[in-house]
Amino acid sequence: MFKNKTLLITGGTGSFGNAVMERFLDSEIKEIRIFSRDEKKQDDMRKLYKNDKLKFYIGDVRDIASVKNAMYGVDYIFHAAALKQVPSCEFFPMEAVKTNVLGTDNVLTAAIDNGVQKVICLSTDKAAYPINAMGISKAMMEKVIVAKAKTVNPEKTLICGTRYGNVMASRGSVIPLFIEQIKNGKALTITDPHMTRFLMSLEEAVELVLFAFEHAEAGDIMVQKSPASTIGDLAQAVKELFNVDNEIKIIGTRHGEKLYETLLTREEYLVAHEFEGFYKVPADTRDLNYDKYFFGGDKKLSSYEEYNSHNTNRLTIEQVKEKLLKLDFVKEELKGWNTNEDTRYGFKRIYS
Repeated sequence: MFKNKTLLITGGTGSFGNAVMERFLDSEIKEIRIFSRDEKKQDDMRKLYKNDKLKFYIGDVRDIASVKNAMYGVDYIFHAAALKQVPSCEFFPMEAVKTNVLGTDNVLTAAIDNGVQKVICLSTDKAAYPINAMGISKAMMEKVIVAKAKTVNPEKTLICGTRYGNVMASRGSVIPLFIEQIKNGKALTITDPHMTRFLMSLEEAVELVLFAFEHAEAGDIMVQKSPASTIGDLAQAVKELFNVDNEIKIIGTRHGEKLYETLLTREEYLVAHEFEGFYKVPADTRDLNYDKYFFGGDKKLSSYEEYNSHNTNRLTIEQVKEKLLKLDFVKEELKGWNTNEDTRYGFKRIYS
């Protein structure tokens, strides 16, 4: 399906962009365009992969002109550019709006104008019942996706979205933090041991996007069923893998954090179509006939519950360890750890 096609990845130097690029680089795809603001990361990718299929475009999704410059001849877009860090979005909410909401609108507008066949936009579980600026901006992004999908014939440009939970060992996530704390003989800092989070690998995130590519209709939000773990069990699993006895220090819930995350709201669960391993939330097709909002409802809604990291499949510590051992990042860290002098239990380890 990607043979002789051109794929544009916005935010292409990030964790997801690298994973998608590696997935398709040796396929029959014609060209992969990496669109991002960071010339250093682009240069690193250029030197690392040295592949003529890779093309690099400096630009910012906030600037529609730079987006359009990268769009000519593009068949498909994976839109991953975003501000994702909860604390930075809390301090600078308008920056989150500019990138996550207005930037997405720019990408979709340029895609429609250039006749791009499919656009898959990446969202997050924090968009469901959002309580922080990052989640709110992503929730608005999803609304933009659904609304924009209604403005174009899907046979010309099909627009849809994906929503997934924590990507393990991605940039800025907690697993690299735990490992760094272990390497430096420090306590592992956790917010609340009973806090739960969905766990998925980068490869699983790519699978979700490909599932959406094959099965989504205009305006759909595709969700992957994911297991979850408590933060306490995750920290313990990392400790056991590295065979250390560092203290686990509870620092308390940070501003903008939830006890658990939601992948499907009750309202979405009511209308979702279930596949093996996935859910599809179809676009709301109501128009601005206000009678539909004031005089119509669904009596079944109160009997549904949301799909969240508290009520999904809960992994044991052993199962978390198995999942961690599938991550290249963790395997590399363990390899380096096991080849160095072991001065465990609170002492800094010699680490090259």
